[in-house]
Amino acid sequence: MTPFRSRLALLLAVLCALALTPGTVSAGSIATADAEGLVMPKAMGEGSTVTGWHIRSSAELDAGGERISLPDFGNAGWYPVAPRSTIVAGLVQNGRYPGLFHSTNMRDQVDRADFEVPWWYRTEFRAAGRERHTFLRIPGAVSRADVWLNGRSLGEVVGTYNAREFDIGPLLRPGRNALAIRVHPSDPDKDFAISWLDWAQPAPDNNMGIWRDVRLVRTGPVTLLGSYVHTDLDLPSMDSARLVAHAEVRNNSARARNVVLHGRIGPHRLRTEVRLAAGQTRTVAFPGVAVRDPRVWWPAQLGKQPLYRLELTAWTGFRLSDRDRTTFGIREVDSKLNESGDRQFYVNGRALQIRSAGWASDLLLRSRPDRLRAQLEYVRDLGLNAIRLEGKLETPEFYEIADRTGIMLLTGWECCDKWEPWTSWGGEEWTAEDYPIARDSMAAQARVLRSHPSVIAFLIGSDIAPPEDVQRMYLAELERAGWPNPVIPAAASRNAPEPLGPSGLKMEGPYDWVPPNYWYGDRLGAAYGFAGELSAGHSVPTMDSLRRMLSPAEREKLWREPAAQQFHTGRGTPPFDNLQLFSTALAQRYGAPTGLADYVEKAQLANYENTRAQFEAYARRMTAQRPATGLVYWMLNNAWPSLNWHLYDYYLNPGGAYFGAKKGNEVLHVQYSYDDRSVVVVGQGPEPERGLTVRAEVYNLDGTLMHRSERQGVSVGSLDVTEALTLPELSGLSDTYFVRLGLSRNGQQLSRNTYWLSTRPDVPDWEESSWYHTPVSQYADLGGLAELPDAAIEVRTRTGHAGTTVTLRNTSETIAPAVRATLRKPDGSRVLPVTWSDNYVSLWPGESVTLRASYQQQDAGGRPTVEIGGVNAVPAAR
Repeated sequence: MTPFRSRLALLLAVLCALALTPGTVSAGSIATADAEGLVMPKAMGEGSTVTGWHIRSSAELDAGGERISLPDFGNAGWYPVAPRSTIVAGLVQNGRYPGLFHSTNMRDQVDRADFEVPWWYRTEFRAAGRERHTFLRIPGAVSRADVWLNGRSLGEVVGTYNAREFDIGPLLRPGRNALAIRVHPSDPDKDFAISWLDWAQPAPDNNMGIWRDVRLVRTGPVTLLGSYVHTDLDLPSMDSARLVAHAEVRNNSARARNVVLHGRIGPHRLRTEVRLAAGQTRTVAFPGVAVRDPRVWWPAQLGKQPLYRLELTAWTGFRLSDRDRTTFGIREVDSKLNESGDRQFYVNGRALQIRSAGWASDLLLRSRPDRLRAQLEYVRDLGLNAIRLEGKLETPEFYEIADRTGIMLLTGWECCDKWEPWTSWGGEEWTAEDYPIARDSMAAQARVLRSHPSVIAFLIGSDIAPPEDVQRMYLAELERAGWPNPVIPAAASRNAPEPLGPSGLKMEGPYDWVPPNYWYGDRLGAAYGFAGELSAGHSVPTMDSLRRMLSPAEREKLWREPAAQQFHTGRGTPPFDNLQLFSTALAQRYGAPTGLADYVEKAQLANYENTRAQFEAYARRMTAQRPATGLVYWMLNNAWPSLNWHLYDYYLNPGGAYFGAKKGNEVLHVQYSYDDRSVVVVGQGPEPERGLTVRAEVYNLDGTLMHRSERQGVSVGSLDVTEALTLPELSGLSDTYFVRLGLSRNGQQLSRNTYWLSTRPDVPDWEESSWYHTPVSQYADLGGLAELPDAAIEVRTRTGHAGTTVTLRNTSETIAPAVRATLRKPDGSRVLPVTWSDNYVSLWPGESVTLRASYQQQDAGGRPTVEIGGVNAVPAAR
């Protein structure tokens, strides 16, 4: 190319880059378009999400794809569905299964034989006619799909995450065009599908269908298949970074092409040239760019989450051929095994503890960005810094929200089905056909995930590491995709084949109830090392949620017959199909429930103390001789209304488990240790804290002060722990008593924490432990809480555009432990989602506390009212 032509090409590139809008169309931007309204993109590099889908069972049709995919076939008798919709999700959308998640409706209303046959998706769009280099992109199908366009078979898509692209330009017709996709029944043991394992009852259709956006894309003779930026941050100063942009380029034509690539990252302009042979695909690296004083991306609690953008255009013969845009963050992530063989993560050179929980997508894989946004705000409010996605790799906006909120993501494949057939509890062994599906699925997802700063690792196994050949296959695809993050063989340490070797994670339970002091032990799931998944099992939702999910008979059975099977637990198989272990411990420790309301009240207390203890134990041992480097609480949320494993329930209703975890994960926190009675200060923030005062008090049940101690001038480092006090052994304590802690600076309260404890401790029977549970030989006695006199709580509220401020004051002469505030709409239902500055607060006589509730005004339905509740809290008379 001559210098003049080179300068001309550069000028054209700049002008077009400024004039053209990005080619990617979001899922919501044309989601309401009908079949007649969807048209092929006209400009090079533009794409459109396919809308106007209709579904129908193949049992109701006697035609094949050659006929169904013709424009004159029509959609009479078909169900219209959203652009992303599994079959059952579409039927629910059309009112076929009202109240599907209530009681046993999902079992009793649905004939699963309906989903033992293929189903059809059909839509139409308009085009000008044949057009070279026009592509149909399908991001996977659950579990297998056949594709037709205008009466012609295009091929098949096999696997949930195995993306396929079809060149449809020669098949396009002027005017109406018809696309038909036949999806086949799904079996997670036989197909690369999605399984709910023991997390939930499976979806009636096993999620068969299309659940990510199908797209139509038009480019020139050269296509940009994707782009990414590798960032090399200068550590530890972080005063500069080197950025290397990469573009994946494909020559669609039958002859060699010279391609000029132009890019821009903020003020930095990029340019390179490449020659591609006919049909060649190549990853091209631009010259590196030095950035001074970069805006560094940090996880939540440690800093801000600034994002950069790479914009690319590809030119052939002075004509724009394609464009691409990628958002990224400047940060460094590393992971290695420490001296104890446990995995340690480093972000921007800092060793940090991963405080995470396991993610569950919606059971029907419905795409609701507002709900995703609310849940990731909950994660941040909980003080967590990460989420583990086991086999539920979500839709693009999930990762975009995580990028903006600073929630790190541990992505990976799931256990115990076709994705992990290496053990007796896995799915069918792989055949020769399966290896390419798994390989291509890894390649596709690496390209989806690689540029998101929130994604910090991929776990290529869950309960067990893949064999060597599968590891090498996955690693080759990750390297080919430019994967910048650690790769972990599994979330467990059951085997350690090469080339990755030991995972550095443990998966030794528990999954069912254990006492709070379990977490301070020295074996199994206790606080040391990195726990890939563990929790104290069942989380009973509040009464509002129980009424929404269970029938009256099921609610009665919940507290009267704890050993009875509950449909709203796991898959319906032992040991997680009932609440016997949880309910037995509840009755032994808090007293036998006198009714459903009493059972639910005590369950909130038990969930609060146990989730708080789990996170606090791991926090205290963050700097121990064998440090606790990370944990994945099992689980964060539920795929459907459930009594199992969650920090907030399906209705986004936070209960005792939520506020216990939130308390235990405070950025600056004072806490009590169940094992040695020490009082420690934990700093999870970006800077050290100095000049702190720690106060500890011990009270009998009747409010008698039995001990008080204080230490001033306490300091704690960033991501550090300081032991401030140790409570003495005291005589004369009531069977149930309180420990009250406070952390302040210059008279300003920074953290408060109250424990209800027993002179008779829980005693774990470690030798009788199973993979999911450690029994106890003695239960603590917390029954005294039920004997507390009523505590009158005065409530004052103020509501504005930013939310509601609630001031609670204990006007009685008795202690009021775990007082909760609930916001209600004018119709009596709860305001959800909502975040509170604190809740389940304990108030001493005469004490007051001010809480702040934040929510969207449209979710309040008017001016909300405040309801209080708790062990002995009653509204004060006015």
